[in-house]
Order: sequence, then structure tokens, then C-alpha cells
Amino acid sequence: MADPSSYRPTQGQIPDSPGVYKFRDEHRRVIYVGKAKSLRQRLANYFQPLASLHPRTATMVTTAASVEWTVVSTEVEALQLEYSWIKEYDPRFNVKYRDDKSYPYLAVTLNEEFPRVQVMRGHKKKGVRYFGPYAHAWAIRETVDLMLRVFPVRTCSAGVFRNAASAGRPCLLGYIGKCSAPCVGRVTPEEHRELAEEFCDFMAGRTGTYIRRLEQQMTDAAEEMEYEKAARLRDDIGALRRAMEKNAVVLADATDADLIALAEDELEAAVQIFHVRGGRVRGQRGWVTDKVEAVSTAGLVEHALQQLYGEESGDAVPKEVLVPAVPEDAEAVTQWLSGRRGSQVSLRVPQRGDKKDLMVTVARNAQQALVLHKTKRASDLTTRSRALEEIAEALDLDSAPLRIECFDISHLQGQDVVASMVVFEDGLPRKSEYRRFQIKGFEGQDDVRSMHEVISRRFRRYLAEKEKTGEWGPEAVAVDADGDAVDTHGDGLVVTEAVTGVTGVDGVTGVTGVDGVNGSGEVPLDDGRPKRFAYPPQLVVVDGGQPQVAAARRALDELGIDDIAVCGLAKRLEEVWLPGDDDPVVLPRSSEGLYLLQRVRDTAHDFAIRYQRSKRNKRIRTSPLDAIPGLGDTRKQALIKHFGSVKRLRQATIEQICEVPGMGRKTAEAVAVALAQAAPAAPAVNTATGEIMEDDGGTTA
Repeated sequence: MADPSSYRPTQGQIPDSPGVYKFRDEHRRVIYVGKAKSLRQRLANYFQPLASLHPRTATMVTTAASVEWTVVSTEVEALQLEYSWIKEYDPRFNVKYRDDKSYPYLAVTLNEEFPRVQVMRGHKKKGVRYFGPYAHAWAIRETVDLMLRVFPVRTCSAGVFRNAASAGRPCLLGYIGKCSAPCVGRVTPEEHRELAEEFCDFMAGRTGTYIRRLEQQMTDAAEEMEYEKAARLRDDIGALRRAMEKNAVVLADATDADLIALAEDELEAAVQIFHVRGGRVRGQRGWVTDKVEAVSTAGLVEHALQQLYGEESGDAVPKEVLVPAVPEDAEAVTQWLSGRRGSQVSLRVPQRGDKKDLMVTVARNAQQALVLHKTKRASDLTTRSRALEEIAEALDLDSAPLRIECFDISHLQGQDVVASMVVFEDGLPRKSEYRRFQIKGFEGQDDVRSMHEVISRRFRRYLAEKEKTGEWGPEAVAVDADGDAVDTHGDGLVVTEAVTGVTGVDGVTGVTGVDGVNGSGEVPLDDGRPKRFAYPPQLVVVDGGQPQVAAARRALDELGIDDIAVCGLAKRLEEVWLPGDDDPVVLPRSSEGLYLLQRVRDTAHDFAIRYQRSKRNKRIRTSPLDAIPGLGDTRKQALIKHFGSVKRLRQATIEQICEVPGMGRKTAEAVAVALAQAAPAAPAVNTATGEIMEDDGGTTA
């Protein structure tokens, strides 16, 4: 725990202007990012006596070891830079809304010749009209199914469309009247586009025109005694009205607005957003966050706005944003939102009328979401905590292993030997820190030796990170002329980091520069991003028994690491092996600790198998032509197409190879030499018939 006074900058060093600041820990990782109208006034608040700080703020400043800042011109620039840094560094003390969903939208691809209606997720594309987001994809499909009776727009994929066009027959939707079948020319591209635009107009809330037009057509058909047509129009009107009922009008005057409400307690906060377009609720979404920093309701609203609109533009940012509390820098936030939209955006708290009533409904949803989240998480937390405690007790650890790393070896008969490393923190997988290894120290099959190599490589990297922060050994990390770290261990593991940050006076404070060099002329290696192997685990789990555990322990001992526990989980009887013990530790089958170890082991096993298969498939797909310099995919395909197979190409003369379009004599000679030197591959066997398959697709007895 650091003393904030040890890295506190003097009052005169901090500029009295807008800017963004970063707190870093002793490993130079960024742990908090903030912005301020006045950097001097804001940073002074962090260096008060610890007793007067909020407990979370006190924890942050005692975890930090330095502070840096960047001066900007306006508050809007500060808001943009803060958002960018939070996305880049993922600081542990910043509020992060856990929204792992990609909400579905109803999309109309107006950028295609024949627009298509479909469900879309992820980033928005230019030329596509979006409606939503919706909570569930099935809700979109129900709405589309109702509307296709009136607006029979194409919904098929590009492949289905091409197949139908080539066959001259539409798909089933074309036969039942839910597609206008542009694939077979029933409508022209212009007529189909007009249908798609009418579909968009209806979804945008301009519904009265179409309903009245259909009602008039129904009346005319009835007067002319075309009762079948009148009945069909009646059903169409009913379908449109059912689609409209799914999005009842909640605000008058075709309002476009997002309503954001919060429910919070001391530890967590839930945010709910209702998307209102054309006066109707088109979608709903929500997030939950841990309040890892001392933040007010207004601060939570600001973070929610950054999360919601940070990567949006145009109509995705509505004209009105209604919130429970206006952010502290309301003018800057409003200006930022207006810039994202391209026109003026109103950010305010509703005071009366329908908008206030709807905000009450959104707040009620937020409260229910928080209650539901707490109910689920209490159960999950209890189970995970019990599992970690059982593991600590069974392995005689000093504390619960909050970070567990598991290693597994995978190969196929000694070929393509690889290893995997998976990470679980607080009983949950941390996929961003999964790693894969190729075994390079030897050839052949030896799981024990492979495990020793992988553990050694992983923890050499850990020690290299400690060296860079000055925590391990007296020697510094060597740096070449380009600012890259040089291999000082002789194991081929060179640490290379981007040079972006700058350390200021005495290595603790300063302003970020543009040349990547600090005041003393030194090139800093750390930029605040999470490093690949910077965090040590409390427990290393290996997939295997005594030999693998012994190899892992020996690798750690050779590196001088004695504060990391090691165990192995053998598949046969699911027993846990410890280094140096002749008998395994047997956990009860109903043990939560055993279940967690199994989950960690199985995750590492699956991750290793996927990597091994990908390497094997890549090796199988290689060709002797791949090694020829200057021979690209186009000319390789031309050669195979011309000769029919590699075997026939190998038998061809240089003159015959030169006959292939695009092949010069020099390249032809290189092809002939490469194929002559390459040993012919072993023939494949048809497992169904036992016949030997030749390169050109023939068979031999």
C-alpha cells in the first residue's frame, strides 16, 4: 500500500486548465482515468487525509504509485479523451457497465439493389436503415412476419437469392405471398425498393396513411363484390394493427427520445434505457455495474451516456435524452452528444406530463433489474466463494486462490505439439488472458518435458515484467535503438511494448508528450495497458498427475519462484496431486471446489485441442508451391487449373509451365526446382474402399 504523499505533485506542477488524468500502480498499469475542468483543483481532492476520503477513493489512491495528466483545450475534448482511455486501458477503478449483449436491430439494407429485411447485431453499416434495439430477436421476427403480408420485401440471404434466380423458382415465401419474389422478376428493382421504403416509413411511425389506404381499398373491393380481395385486405389491416399494438404509443407528437433511469445502492447500480422512436417504445436495454469508485447519480448518468453513445452517430443519437440527473458538465456533455448526432440534442430531466410518467416506468424497471441481479449474484458469489475456500483448505493454501492458471498439452501422435493457458479470476474465466504456446524446445511426444517448457516460458515473462518495474533483480531491461526490450534471458522471449506514455519529474508525474521521451531522455517501456504475463496466479493447475506436477514445480524452483502453489488434476479418478506427495488429495464428488477445478481443467483442455486442430489443418493444407518466393495465390490457382494436380505439374517441363498465363521463365524455373526438391506426399487411402487415391483424383489398385 503506497502513501499518496510519496507521489503527490507540487501545486505549481499541475496546470489550472481542462484535462484528463491517469493514476498508475507500481507496475505502471493504469488503474483510474478521470477528467476535470481544472486539473489543479480536481487532483488536489485526491491528496487529502485518507480519513476524509470516500473508502473507495482511499483504496484507489493507496493502490496507485503515480499520477499523470494530459492538458486539452476544451471540456468536450476532455470527455472524448476520457472515453478513449477508458476503452483502451480498462482501468480497474473506473465504473464499467457489464453489457455483454449485442442487442438485435431490425435492419433494412437499402444499400443493396434488392433491399433485404433482417435481424442485425454489432456495428452499424452505412446505407442500412435500423429500427430498435429490441430485447429479443424473436420479437423482431414476429413483427416482420406480420408486416410481410402488406410489405412483401425480400428477407432471404444472398445465397438463397442467387439460387432462386438461377433456378427460376422463388422460395416458399414467394409462393405464399410474403415475398414479392424479385429474384424471378415478379417485380422490378424500382418497385421492390419502393416496397422497402414504405416498410421503413411504417416502422418509423407513419402508419395512418397505410391503414387508411388499405381501408379504402377494402371498401372499394366490397362495393365491386370482390369479396376475396376485400377479405385479404381486411386480414392485412389486422396484421398491421397487431404489429402496431406491439409498440403502443407512449409519447405524442412522434417523439424521438431515449429515457435513462437508475437504481443504485452503496455497492452496485443498474441502468435501464427505453428507446422511443416515433412516440413508440422500440427497444429496451439495461446494464449493471459495481460502484468501484465514489460516484454520484450524475456521474453514473455521464458514464452511461459515454457507454451508450460513444460509438454511435447520426440518427442513432436521438433529439432528446431524458435522465434522472444532469451530469456535472452538462454543457460539455450536450455539446458532445450534438456532435455525435450532427444536430442539436436536448439533455434534461423530465418535470411533468407523459415523459415524467414514462420515466417512472423506466425507473421501476431499473429497480427490478437490480433486485433480480442481486438475487442471482448472491447465489453465484456464495457458490464461487465456497469453491475457492474448499480449494484453499484442501491444498493447505494461506488464502483463497483468487487467480488460477491452468495449463494443458495437446498433440496428435507427437505432431503439432501445443499448450494452452487459461485464467480464472474469482472463479470466473478471464478470456482476454488466455494464451497459446507452440512447443519449440524439442521434437516428439513428451508431455512432462512440454509442461516444464511451458511453465518456464510463462514465468520467465512474469519475471521480465517484474524486472521492468524494478521489483526483481538489480539489472534493468536492455533497450535497443528503437525503444524495444532486448532478450536478456537467452530463451527467445523478447518483450516488445509500444512506447506511448511519458513519465514526468522524478518518474512520478508529468504531462504526456508527443515524442515518447521523458525529461531525462529515457524511453519508457510501459504504456499502462494490461501486460500479457504481468499478473502472477496464486495457484497453477496442470492437466495430469505426479509427473506433470513435478515438472511444473521444478520449472518454478529453477526460476526461484516459491510463492505460487501447484497442483494437478488427473482425469482417471479426478484426484488432485501435489508436488512431492505420494498420495493424491481426494475431494468429495459433490465438492464445489472439485467442480471448479474440473471446469478450469476442461476449459484448458478444450482450448488446447482447438489450437492443435487449427495447426494440424493448416499443415495439411500446405502445398510445395507455398514455399516459392513471389508466387501468389492467383498464379498458384492458375497452375493447378491448367495442369489439374500437383503431380502433373511436377511432371511438366519448364516450357509447358511458361504456357500458363502470367508465368515467366524465371518463375517457371523456380516452380520446377521447388517441386523437384519436394518429396511427393504419401498417397491418401479411401477408408471406405481401401483404394489408394492419387494426386489427380484417380485411384490405383
